[in-house]
Amino acid sequence: GGPDDEGAAPDETTTTSVAEGDDAGDEGEAAAFPVEIEHKYGTTTIEAEPTRVVSVGYNDQDDLLALGVIPVGIRDWYGEQPYAVWPWAQDELGDAEPEVLSNAELNFEAIAALDPDLIIGVSSGMTEEDYALLDAIAPTVPQSGDYVDYGMPWQERALMIGRAVGLEAEAQALVDEVEGEFAAAREAHPEFDGATAAVAFVYNDLPGVYGSEDIRSRVMTDLGFVIPEEYDELAGDQFYVSISEEQTDLLDTDVLVWVGDAASLDLAQSLALRDNLTAVAEGREVFVGEPLGGAFSFASPLSLSYFLEQMVPKLAAAVDGDPATEVPAGADVDGADAGAADEADEEAAVELGPDEQAVADAYQTVFDSATTQEEKAAFLPAAAELAPTIEQYGAMAEGMGGIEMVVKAVTIDGATASVTYDVLIGGSAAYTDLEGTAVDEGGTWTVTRDEFCGFMSSARTPCS
Repeated sequence: GGPDDEGAAPDETTTTSVAEGDDAGDEGEAAAFPVEIEHKYGTTTIEAEPTRVVSVGYNDQDDLLALGVIPVGIRDWYGEQPYAVWPWAQDELGDAEPEVLSNAELNFEAIAALDPDLIIGVSSGMTEEDYALLDAIAPTVPQSGDYVDYGMPWQERALMIGRAVGLEAEAQALVDEVEGEFAAAREAHPEFDGATAAVAFVYNDLPGVYGSEDIRSRVMTDLGFVIPEEYDELAGDQFYVSISEEQTDLLDTDVLVWVGDAASLDLAQSLALRDNLTAVAEGREVFVGEPLGGAFSFASPLSLSYFLEQMVPKLAAAVDGDPATEVPAGADVDGADAGAADEADEEAAVELGPDEQAVADAYQTVFDSATTQEEKAAFLPAAAELAPTIEQYGAMAEGMGGIEMVVKAVTIDGATASVTYDVLIGGSAAYTDLEGTAVDEGGTWTVTRDEFCGFMSSARTPCS
């Protein structure tokens, strides 16, 4: 889970569309080159400001987009997101349509076909052979040699990528801003300091836990938690370790965070020895599905603000060790952060009069990704001509856990109504306090084609 402030607008003062080959023409940026980047396999020299960047790291696109650099190619990770970009970074992507590269083995031909002048693969886990092949295509930046693969701190990853594209100062400003949010969370919750934490998962039917160099564990330590040293001893030169069910007691920490999709979280809850854990008896578990788990795993300047907003209350409720304190989304292991949705619903709950409620019902029906074209047609006069868009929107949103609106306020002025609403993606509040309009057509509150298509465009499903 943006990103990130999820729903944050891009910083228009630094946005540069690399996908379109824009020339910034800024002497300060030009002076940043050439730059040398030291890494696991040596040193890469970047002679001039890149204009065609390909991101082959699983989450490096977030750092590039945060800096206003839109890659011409992005390697997919998981989640079936539009153009491999999660909700918290979609504003920064804008209308660009980068090539999506497979999350399987690196496709060197596909990468070369994009004619890159810089390849970013800090979070790719590339081998030395991979690096040699990629570097023959264009200057390539792999992971640092100071950490296990996929174990580079999010701050250093952002700065390394910023340096590579000539925007190190901007990257530092992003890092400083997010670190300030971590500091505020630690100050508000001194109980986090020194408490032990495990970030656990179930894979191939076996429980496992991330070591201290994993990006998720690093986020927990940034909040003040401590990852037991035993996890690193078991993981060796990897960022994680799988354990047997008989070793489930290794997960008995002050806070036990389970991450994964709905199926794996269900498996975690059904582990035979899980109920023996003190963490379970004292209500110290937090279950993290999507999209929050995505924000946790991406751990980027775009995703971390959203993650902290959603996750800190859960951790605070868990670390107190009082079973009576309900952890948001704690016992409801459905992978969709239902508890967060409940919180959003409660916050959004307002007393609407009959007329205002009619507006809210119309708006929510039209923009709920799960409603059919026929259901939308009652409040969307253009529904028939927009049938392909409605179908595409529903399919796209299904892969994200669904999109729905919660109307928070309605103000009626004659035949026009102003609507204030939140957007929930996968059950969690992704965008808040947005503004829209409904109109009265013959006694029925409706949504115009322009209003609908404006939202569809922001959801990467433009109207035909």
